[in-house]
Amino acid sequence: MKTIKNLLIASTFVACAASAHASSHSNAPMMKEEAGKSMPMPMAAAGMAEGEVRKIDMDSKKITIKHGEIKNLDMPGMTMVFQVKDAALLEKAKAGDKIRFRAEKSGSAIVVTDIQPVR
Repeated sequence: MKTIKNLLIASTFVACAASAHASSHSNAPMMKEEAGKSMPMPMAAAGMAEGEVRKIDMDSKKITIKHGEIKNLDMPGMTMVFQVKDAALLEKAKAGDKIRFRAEKSGSAIVVTDIQPVR
């Protein structure tokens, strides 16, 4: 019985590892010709989400953004308050501005690490 249990645990680990490997390579070029193709999005914009600034609170170093999906955090679109990594980022936008921004998990908080105005 213990052997069967160990076998099931081991096969679960193998299946998870195979799945993780496959998903981590899902965007990799399949053919040599594809490797030279450029990405449709500029590298500066890669990993950035789009949103609209709703409110800026300079005193508490927070920004409220109505945003679309944040892919790197697997977060759907919503309106939420973020902390900022650097208070100087808050000077790049004002309420009503359309922006592109990068957010990352830092401990238990989600922190905005970059803000770029949309032109």
